[in-house]
Amino acid sequence: MLFALLALGANAVSAQDKNKIKVGVSVGNAEQTFEVVRKVAARDGLEIQIVTFSDYLQPNEALNAGDLDANAFQHQPFLDSQIKARGYKLTPVGLTITAPLGIYSRKYKSVDQLPQGAAIGIQNDPSNGNRALLLLQKYGLIKLKPGVGENGVNATPLDVIENPRKLKLIELDAAQLPRSLDDLAAASINNDYAVKAGLSLQRDTIAVEDAKGRYANLIVTRTEDKDKPWARKLVKAYQSPEVRSFIESEFKGSLVPAF
Repeated sequence: MLFALLALGANAVSAQDKNKIKVGVSVGNAEQTFEVVRKVAARDGLEIQIVTFSDYLQPNEALNAGDLDANAFQHQPFLDSQIKARGYKLTPVGLTITAPLGIYSRKYKSVDQLPQGAAIGIQNDPSNGNRALLLLQKYGLIKLKPGVGENGVNATPLDVIENPRKLKLIELDAAQLPRSLDDLAAASINNDYAVKAGLSLQRDTIAVEDAKGRYANLIVTRTEDKDKPWARKLVKAYQSPEVRSFIESEFKGSLVPAF
């Protein structure tokens, strides 16, 4: 009996102090950044296997199911919406970067040039769609009804109460927006999809979010793992001077360290 208890205790410690983890990230700049994180973490005895995803739904599903140990691709409003919709037991453990959202256009150079009835693509998921509508409002293109958008209640196109240019808001999957840009006057596109499509935040946008705000991205684990030593090592590796330097030099303001 004593031997069994000792073995059980040893296994529990081993499980908490595991030195190899799987982290889910989006393809593109997050994948590049995590190559640096992986090298920094290795010095602290933590081996990271990077698992890439091409959409925003699978990483949380995989994490909740136990196929990943952590993911790093989303901001708090998106995580909140996923937890509410799917009942995930997931918790943020550290900040990573802010990826300012932009309204991109291949036809116009400023919001002032948008014509009456222009078709504007926005994301069809609740949190990023809300983010796009807030950005359009910031630039005076629409006005949302009071009580939505800023305070945890996601706005939808149905919440637009003023639309002086009669813009047509076209809801599409986030990954489809870059491919649809030629057919639209402009589109709200998440940074990682924009980079993958060869779009530049500095060159191709007519409206841009503030660099820092509520949309800072997160490292997320299952709630049961949030205080594990390996989770702390992962956050420490990401928030290292080496990773900060890489982000600032590689992305030149299109991504901003949030730590």
